[in-house]
Amino acid sequence: MSETTTKTLQYRLDGPEDAPALILGPSLGTTWHMWDRQVPELARQWRVIRFDLPGHGGAPAHPAGSVPELAERLLATLDGLGVQRFGYVGCSIAGAVGAELALRRPDRIASLAVVAASPRFGTADEFRQRGVIVRANGLDPMARTAPERWFTAHFAAAQPAIVEWAVQMVRTTDPGCYIAACEALAAFDIRAELGRITVPTLVLVGAEDKVTGPAEARTLVAGIPDARLALVPGASHLAPVEQPAAVTDLLVHHFSTAWYNPSDTSTGLTVLPDRPLRPTVSAPAVPVAEIAPAEQPEAVSAGRPDPYEAGMRVRRQVLGDAHVDHAMATADDFVGDFQELITRYAWGEVWTRNALDRRTRSAVTLTALIAGGHMEELAFHTRAALRNGLTPAEIKEVLLHSAVYCGVPAANTAFRVARTVIQEETTPEP
Repeated sequence: MSETTTKTLQYRLDGPEDAPALILGPSLGTTWHMWDRQVPELARQWRVIRFDLPGHGGAPAHPAGSVPELAERLLATLDGLGVQRFGYVGCSIAGAVGAELALRRPDRIASLAVVAASPRFGTADEFRQRGVIVRANGLDPMARTAPERWFTAHFAAAQPAIVEWAVQMVRTTDPGCYIAACEALAAFDIRAELGRITVPTLVLVGAEDKVTGPAEARTLVAGIPDARLALVPGASHLAPVEQPAAVTDLLVHHFSTAWYNPSDTSTGLTVLPDRPLRPTVSAPAVPVAEIAPAEQPEAVSAGRPDPYEAGMRVRRQVLGDAHVDHAMATADDFVGDFQELITRYAWGEVWTRNALDRRTRSAVTLTALIAGGHMEELAFHTRAALRNGLTPAEIKEVLLHSAVYCGVPAANTAFRVARTVIQEETTPEP
């Protein structure tokens, strides 16, 4: 096992030591304290284990760049505590971790609840753009906009102390770990795998959530065979904070009823009387068309996989979905073969090689484009360089270096092009 997968997560324990384990996971930018209002009730029946994401809440700043890696770190943490089977609640990115566990390790997870979650969180471009802004400006832009993403306007106006608490949680997060979590969300997509989640699942969402709202929740419910939807009125993205009593009721009800199998004695949990829910909290699921698995490409030749799929994946990660979608949509019969060629060979054969990381490849690409005078491509490869982790200061150094070896006039034009792109990409929204 690699070094990254053996790292563990910062955690806190509450409740009886001999009770069944219930794991609570936080959203991006928050800490385990987002569950403070649920713990007193949950800890009466379960051994509650809350964890922090890397670099959040003072946790060690060891970035995890994928949801599977976060899941492995959580399992390593639970192994150290002697916890083999557990119930799981996760909000936002931690909901993705729960879904990952249900898919890959159903032997470990007995029952699942996901809050403000989605099988795919927005678009990869959105989260990589967020990483660019944090790399250039720090976490202050994310902190300032967190209240409008997390809370309803009414709650934010009535609870200024909680709003300030939320802002400070983001500001004290390690920027590198925040960026890595954005990369993890950019790559997360289990739409084609939802039917393989077999554990009883509660999908809980704030009725006014504009980040991962009821539409995403209904997609989860439609795809997971044993899932039910709970719609919480008067709540946005952080429903456990805005409507703590309603969320607590839903979780107690779910884990007291769904987490029971007479043939499974590993939990030690007995059935509790079914508790009535608040009448306006839950809502029936709305059917959504089943999502078909993605088609697999044919191999170029026997024994060697076609590099086209890998090339398209890297091309989208580096240049962004919007850029690639436009290129492919305008690829008529005349240029279609060329688009296929660069996807398969430039992106699938060269950009996928491991000897250079993407930051280095971006630096090389910028220099080559300046040398060749290809300023139109320099613009979108400057955007790509920011997405690949180069800072504006590092891009400036690449351009200064190119002035010596590629010529001052070429570098002069390059500075003008790159400055415009950097200003567009790194200026936070008002």
